[in-house]
Amino acid sequence: MICCGPLSFGPTAYLLLMKDIRDDLAACRLCAERFAVTATQHRPRPIVWFKPGARLLIASQAPGKRVHEAGKPFWDMSGTRLRDWLGLDEATFYDRDRVAIVPMGFCFPGYDAKGSDLPPPRICAQTWRKPVLEMLPDLRLTVLIGAYAMKYHLPGFRNVTEAVAGWRDHPPGVFALPHPSWRNTGWLNKNPWFAEEVLPRLRAAVSEVMNDRAPN
Repeated sequence: MICCGPLSFGPTAYLLLMKDIRDDLAACRLCAERFAVTATQHRPRPIVWFKPGARLLIASQAPGKRVHEAGKPFWDMSGTRLRDWLGLDEATFYDRDRVAIVPMGFCFPGYDAKGSDLPPPRICAQTWRKPVLEMLPDLRLTVLIGAYAMKYHLPGFRNVTEAVAGWRDHPPGVFALPHPSWRNTGWLNKNPWFAEEVLPRLRAAVSEVMNDRAPN
């Protein structure tokens, strides 16, 4: 069952509905034919990592091959870097009661013929994003990772560098980050203001939310 309208359920019904959405999402095979003709020729495996009550939303791109195999989001070097950026240890980062990891594509999209990551299929966000986000009414902080999430969530998005640098201009409780992939190490070296200005404020905001202090 996919719910697209406003929710007005009690806690018990809320959790039951959440289970239905998670089960349906985990069983989704909309992209089976698409993935079968990629260089990886893999089967869909949606990585579902969220629960009602989460306070922090990590809006990411799509799982990579290692995450696809492990069944756990950011279970790679990108995750190590991201946890450092957020100031979270591994146990807290994977605590679904507090952290929701909702990518633009829930499955590994595969590689193209040159071995590059394919983009997350649009049909995934078109089908699942709205009902999933409706199940997360307690979010207080949203972290957008990479261009695909920024395009969806930030009106007027033009490029990653501008979005990351403009953190003061985003709606309250929203940060934009480059993807924590090792491929972006050059970007990080060219933009030292990210570590000097953005990360301290991001970590402070994450700490407020995770420790249940009211945001400023």
